[in-house]
Amino acid sequence: MSRDQGESLSLTDALVQLSFLVQSVIEEACAEHGTSAGQARLLGVLEGRSPAMTELAALLGVERASVTGLVDRAERRGLVRRTPNPGDRRASHVHLTDQGRQTEAAFRASVARRIESLTAGLPSADRSHLARLATRVLGVEA
Repeated sequence: MSRDQGESLSLTDALVQLSFLVQSVIEEACAEHGTSAGQARLLGVLEGRSPAMTELAALLGVERASVTGLVDRAERRGLVRRTPNPGDRRASHVHLTDQGRQTEAAFRASVARRIESLTAGLPSADRSHLARLATRVLGVEA
């Protein structure tokens, strides 16, 4: 069934289609910067913090074993480094390297450019309103 011009999608359909669009933006930015979506997410989570591996797994919502592989690959690329935890010899903290910070910033800027392009046809007030609504849905409102 085709939609008439101006007929709105249901909330579910609109959000699912929007998620596909945003995912394609992320995939394009990953390809541009030679990183996987997992590595891009890792770099974003590490921006401004240096968690222990267990905390990092919780922040990413994955098992610790998965984080170990992800950090190993990022470390080989020079994007992150591990430092021992002085209070626990078995634990280490993960930090962004300078290259990791540069890659994360470039990735974020690339995604921002693409999102700006996608929303360029919306008035500024609508873009701001969309950002506020998304913030509320995500539960990260201050």
